[in-house]
Amino acid sequence: MPGQGYTIQVSGEPGRQVTLAVSGRLALDNLQAFSSEVQARLREMRPAALTVDLGGLKYLDSAGALALLELEQEARDRSASFGMVNLSAKARGILGLIDPKDLTIEPLITDRQAGNALERLGGATLRALNDFKRVLIFLGELLVALAQAVLHPWGVRWDDVAFYMKRAGVDGLPIVGLISLLLGLILAFMSSLQLKQFGANIYVASLLAIAMVKELGPIMTAILVAGRSGSAFAAEIGTMKVKEEVDALITMGFNPVQFLAVPKVLAAMAVVPLLTIFADFFGILGGMIVGILGLDLTAYTYLKETQSSLTLLDMITSLIKSGVFAGLIAGIGCQRGFEVRGGAEAVGSATTSAVVSAIFLIIVTDSAFALVFHYLNL
Repeated sequence: MPGQGYTIQVSGEPGRQVTLAVSGRLALDNLQAFSSEVQARLREMRPAALTVDLGGLKYLDSAGALALLELEQEARDRSASFGMVNLSAKARGILGLIDPKDLTIEPLITDRQAGNALERLGGATLRALNDFKRVLIFLGELLVALAQAVLHPWGVRWDDVAFYMKRAGVDGLPIVGLISLLLGLILAFMSSLQLKQFGANIYVASLLAIAMVKELGPIMTAILVAGRSGSAFAAEIGTMKVKEEVDALITMGFNPVQFLAVPKVLAAMAVVPLLTIFADFFGILGGMIVGILGLDLTAYTYLKETQSSLTLLDMITSLIKSGVFAGLIAGIGCQRGFEVRGGAEAVGSATTSAVVSAIFLIIVTDSAFALVFHYLNL
């Protein structure tokens, strides 16, 4: 249409292959006229396959790019194949700035009466598969970012790593110590009720030491860190998503995974093994209190029995498990934060999902470690 800054030349046969050759200028000021003319051409030609030739296009802004993407969607809705040819590098770059997925606005309140039980089961399965796919994609991006951090350590924000080490590690010492101490007290007391019947009070120390170092210490520490720090990571990044701060980072040329997630993951993997050692110590201390006050054992006897029941390999495997747990906690917390879409309710849902997913992954991974260590005789 002349006078609008652009022209459209149509070639092809109605109901078959149709080509629209767009030339001139496609921008916000002529967007409405372009959309109306294209709709008229589609109704007239009813193409089975639509090709848009942009070889003559001299100027394209983001509004024009949006119109082309809407034209593509319109062709898909009409069950017609679609393609764009002869795109310049600039036009391809502008089209790449727009994500068609972000153009779809999801309803704030979904239908709570969606289908029967079989349909709901199928929907839940599809959501779980899509979630697993998104987690794998994020895992790949995170591994690439961590590899870059290893190869280029000067590019890591070490001040942020130190900050998160303090928040996830130092600030978590009181609660980890208290829970581990109480756990050691309870486990020693309950086991002593059975062992006293056989005069085997001394073996309370061995039982508690092996249980704390090999299983309870790493897994309880990981669950506490998931509740404290994993949820905080998800809420922090989720709030940044809601406020569009993550989009601002992308606009400024930063990789959000490298900028936000890597410091959190490195900090968690550094402090969680230390917290595990701390938890093991306080758990054994709780058992020793029961041994001294309730089982007539001396501190020397209790510690000697504890030392004889543990090996260096037990400590190493415990630290390996806690390091893996830390990566899972921080990784899933960051991933859930990046998935936030919406407002405050979405941030709350992401925080809850981060904690639940982290605890699930901790249990599954601990089971896998138990099988592997068993068959390796560790």
